[in-house]
Amino acid sequence: MSSPSARYPLHRLTGQFHDPDREAMYRQDIAPRVRRESFVTLIVAALVFGMFAISDYHFVGLSTALYLLLAMRLVVVISCLVLAFLIGRLGDYSLRPWLHALPLWILATAIILIVPLRPESLPTQVTAVMVATMGFYLLIPNLLPVVAIASLYLNLGFLTAAVTVADIPAVVALRILLLLVLTNAVGFFALLRLEKLQRRQFALLQEERVHNRQLVEEISHRKSLEAQLRSVAEQDVLTGLDSRGHFMERARELLQRAQFDGSPFSLFMIDVDHFKAINDTWGHRQGDSVLQAIAETCKHSLRPQDVIGRFGGEEFIVALPDTHPKDAQMVAERLQQRVSELAVMEAMPEHRLTVTIGIAGVLDEATDLDALIHQADQALYAGKHGGRNRVVISQEVKGRLDGENSLCSVQERAPLYNEGSRSPEKRRKALLN
Repeated sequence: MSSPSARYPLHRLTGQFHDPDREAMYRQDIAPRVRRESFVTLIVAALVFGMFAISDYHFVGLSTALYLLLAMRLVVVISCLVLAFLIGRLGDYSLRPWLHALPLWILATAIILIVPLRPESLPTQVTAVMVATMGFYLLIPNLLPVVAIASLYLNLGFLTAAVTVADIPAVVALRILLLLVLTNAVGFFALLRLEKLQRRQFALLQEERVHNRQLVEEISHRKSLEAQLRSVAEQDVLTGLDSRGHFMERARELLQRAQFDGSPFSLFMIDVDHFKAINDTWGHRQGDSVLQAIAETCKHSLRPQDVIGRFGGEEFIVALPDTHPKDAQMVAERLQQRVSELAVMEAMPEHRLTVTIGIAGVLDEATDLDALIHQADQALYAGKHGGRNRVVISQEVKGRLDGENSLCSVQERAPLYNEGSRSPEKRRKALLN
C-alpha cells in the first residue's frame, strides 16, 4: 500500500496539496479551527503590543515621540481587535486570504516604525523582531507563502530602518542579518513541516472516512441481502404467505405455548379441488392467479394471530392458537364458503372454485406438530376421496368430540339417579329410558 505522500503529493516549498480540490477541502475543514485560533491570537497580540507602551515611556519620556508611539500602538491595538472579530466571523483561507494576511502586515509595519521613533532601543528591538518573526510563523494561523512574505517584509524593513536611522556599523548590521536569516529559516521549515504533517493527517483521515463510509454501505448492502434472503426463505414468492419451513417454526412455537398454557390448538390443511385440471385447461398462469386469490381469501378470513402458509403446490396449512376443533370447523366452513363465492377470472367464467379442508386438534400434551399435520392430512384425503368440497375432522378429534358429547349426555341425565330410584333395577330402567 502506497504512502499518503505518494497518493496525495505536497508542494515542496508551500506544503500544500498539488490537487487544488483537495487543498480546498482541507482549508474548508480547518476553517473553524483557524478562525478560533486567529481570534484568540490576535487579541493576545494586541494586548501584548499595547503593554509595551510602558517601555516607550522608559526610553523616550514625555516627548513627541512618546505621543506618536502611543498613537501608533492604539491604532494597531484597535486594528488587531477589529480584525480578530472579523476573522472570527468571516475568516476563510479559501475565500479571504487577504483578511488573514492583513494583521501580519499591520504588526510588521508597527514594529518597523518603532525604530525611527526609538532608535536608542535597537538592541531590544532585535529580540522583539525575532520573537515577532517566530510568532508570525508558528502562532498566528496563516498560509506559509503569506507568512514568508510578511516575515520578509518585517525583517528587511527593520534592517533597512536600523541601518538608515540608527546608523549602526556594518558588522552589527551583518550580525543582525544573520540572526534574522536564522530565525526565518527555523520558522519557515518548522511551519513547512507542520503544514505537511497536518495535510497528511487530513489525507489519512479522509481515507479513513471513505473506508468507513464504504464499510457502512457494505454492511447496509449485506443486511439488505440478508433481509431479502430471509424474506425469500420465510415467504412464498407467489402467494406472499409463509413458506413451509417458516410456517413450521412459527406453528411449533404456538403449539408449545398452547401446551404449556393448557389452551386449545387446532390446525387444518386446505387443498384446491381439481387444481391440475385448472392448470391443464387454462394454463399455469391462471393456476397461479387462483392460488393468489385463495391465499388472499384465507388471509382475510383468519385472525391476526393465526398462522397460514403454503404447504406445497395447491395445499395450504393453517395453525389456529386458542381455538377448539369445533370452532376451527366453523372457521373452515366459513372459509370454504368464501372460496366458493370467489369471482374467478374471465378466462374461466363457468368454473367454480372449491376447496377441501382437513382439521386436526391437540388431544394431549404429547401431541407434536408432525402428528397434527399427519392427522389433518389424513382428514384431507378422506374428504377428497369422499367427493371433495367439504370440511372433514380427523378421526382422532372426532372420537374425542364424540366422547365429550356422550359425557355431556350422561351428565344431563344424571338427575335420574337422585329421583328416588334406590334399587339397581330402577337405576337401569331409568338409564334405559
